[in-house]
Amino acid sequence: MKKIHYIILGLLVLVGCIEEDRDLSFADNLVAPTNVAATYSLSQDNSGLVTITPTADGANSFKVYFGDGTNDFADVAVGQSVDRTYGEGTYMVKIEAFNISGKKSEAIQELVVSFKAPENLMVTIENSTNISKQVDVTTTADYATMYEFYSGESGVSQPVATANIGESLSYVYQALGDYDIRVVAKGAAIATTEYTATFTVTEILAPTIAAATPINRVESDVISLFSDAYTDVSVDTWNTVWSAASFEDVMIVGNATKKYTGLNFNGIETVSSPVDASGMEFIHLDVWTPNITAFRLKLVDFKGDGFGGAGDTEAELSFTPTQGEWVSLDIPLSDFAAAGMDSFSDINQYIISSDPSGAGIVFIDNVYFWKSPTDTTSQTVEGFEGTAPIFTSFGGAGVEVVSNPDMSGVNTTANVARLTKGSGSEVWAGGFFEISTPLDLATFSKISVKTWSPKQGALVKLKLENQDASVTHEVDVNTTVANAWEELIYDFSGAPTADYVRIVIFFDFGVNGEGSEYYYDDIILVNDSEVSPLVFQDFEVTAPTFTSFGNIAGVEVITNPDMSGVNTTSNVAKLTKTSGSEVWAGAFFETDTALDFTTYSKISVKTWSPKQGAVVKLKLENQDASITHEVDLNTTVSNSWEELIYDFSGAPAGDYVRVVIFFDFGVNGDDSVYYYDELTLTN
Repeated sequence: MKKIHYIILGLLVLVGCIEEDRDLSFADNLVAPTNVAATYSLSQDNSGLVTITPTADGANSFKVYFGDGTNDFADVAVGQSVDRTYGEGTYMVKIEAFNISGKKSEAIQELVVSFKAPENLMVTIENSTNISKQVDVTTTADYATMYEFYSGESGVSQPVATANIGESLSYVYQALGDYDIRVVAKGAAIATTEYTATFTVTEILAPTIAAATPINRVESDVISLFSDAYTDVSVDTWNTVWSAASFEDVMIVGNATKKYTGLNFNGIETVSSPVDASGMEFIHLDVWTPNITAFRLKLVDFKGDGFGGAGDTEAELSFTPTQGEWVSLDIPLSDFAAAGMDSFSDINQYIISSDPSGAGIVFIDNVYFWKSPTDTTSQTVEGFEGTAPIFTSFGGAGVEVVSNPDMSGVNTTANVARLTKGSGSEVWAGGFFEISTPLDLATFSKISVKTWSPKQGALVKLKLENQDASVTHEVDVNTTVANAWEELIYDFSGAPTADYVRIVIFFDFGVNGEGSEYYYDDIILVNDSEVSPLVFQDFEVTAPTFTSFGNIAGVEVITNPDMSGVNTTSNVAKLTKTSGSEVWAGAFFETDTALDFTTYSKISVKTWSPKQGAVVKLKLENQDASITHEVDLNTTVSNSWEELIYDFSGAPAGDYVRVVIFFDFGVNGDDSVYYYDELTLTN
């Protein structure tokens, strides 16, 4: 029995740990519920009995405050309702929605209880301008609370939809035609009021908005067949004689677009000037259709053998587009290769087909091949993660690749180089390694190196040499912190032209060695001459609207309490992590425009923390938080300003407008005060 007791106790502890770990692992990703509302159902017997059903996206539970002059409220589970009896009158019902982490949103909604039959019923029914066979219904009435919509379709359970009075609803019909629709307005009275009409449901056969915007690429990274954004290559014909489909050039809100009717094995030919897409990664096109269920694209490469020669290679892929919406397709050429196409150097035909075959209407825009833009902002020289280079040490120093002894701050990679400046070694002791390809100082003018030094203010000399050391150039930079990683930037714009293949580094140059160990990593060529850092929030003008979460006090903009070091600006943001607040407590604000990660790859933030080693998490979200990316850095000093640089080069593509910050992440609040400022896009 004792063994059974211990087993049960162990399982309970394990389950408890699992629950706790699970909560902490995702709580910071949750946003407060949205679209908070309630639906009302009134008993039509003059009793005043109202059934209230709260709703929200992302909610785990609700509180409903009845708004009838009392402080009464009810706790309501998701999908459940609460009943309340009211007298005649107008009431303001408050609905509070909570998610699993306790974040709350609320809404106040009017409730009208009247024992009169609804009066002044006004109904508006319109065909949607964006979705085929959809009708949009809006209803208003006096003394009514909700309405029912009867579609008039035979064999369909009625009513097909309900909504509160004053709110709109949408319904998609299965077929076109005329329908005898009916709207029934209801209140608390037994009597109802109805509206009837015959309505014609229509189909959208052409887009009413401009085609999707093409992906933002530089001209050199695109081969364009048809796009308003790029220069097109020569196209022989857009409508071949392969089938009898009709074709026309059309303008959609000023944007040139191609339209096929009766699409079946049609497309583009570039026989006279074949496209060499062997250096591209994707083919892009925007498609709009009101009626096809599948869109097929075939590429044909003649391999220079002539029209239809024996060496042709081709492949076809199929896609399911959303009807009535512009759909952007970015198809990897590797998918065509996987389907059997072994060459992209002589593409002559682009064949498009549809299901149903010969009956489809398809609009096509922005057809081009593209690849990821060539990176002219940085280029890694050595990161010590693969095969280690051959080091040559001198002056009593020794260099080797080791595991990163301090995976924190700006450097969390696995391997680094360690330089030991032995006791009594020369003041010029150091080490070098050579690279196989000369450094491209024509494109990149600077070199960044991540360094770790036990001494603040130590001189770190970086020297470049050509193969026989007949041409050299060196730059000195001093460390600014001790026992922490930092990024040092060396400006080699003044270096004489040469094929530099030898990289030499000296730590604590000018001082004899005493056995100290130094580390360096991520030697990167940098070009920031064309792109200046972009400050997107410095709290100096109009303060943004902050949203705090996790039971902390609200963030506020105040006068800089420590105008020294790297931050002497006037205003900063103050975040107090209230005692007992959640380990994931933090705050966010939103930007007016999406952050530009096409031009920039990093965000620098100046922070002030009372704790050294505290995790400062920076998280970005798009508008609905469906795309997020976060990066963690640790503070390296306490009670002083420092600049933390977050690398977002690995963030998925998204329109990031929400900037979330967490101080001392993973630790409950203790009333500590943190400051941050100068949020800047940089490289």
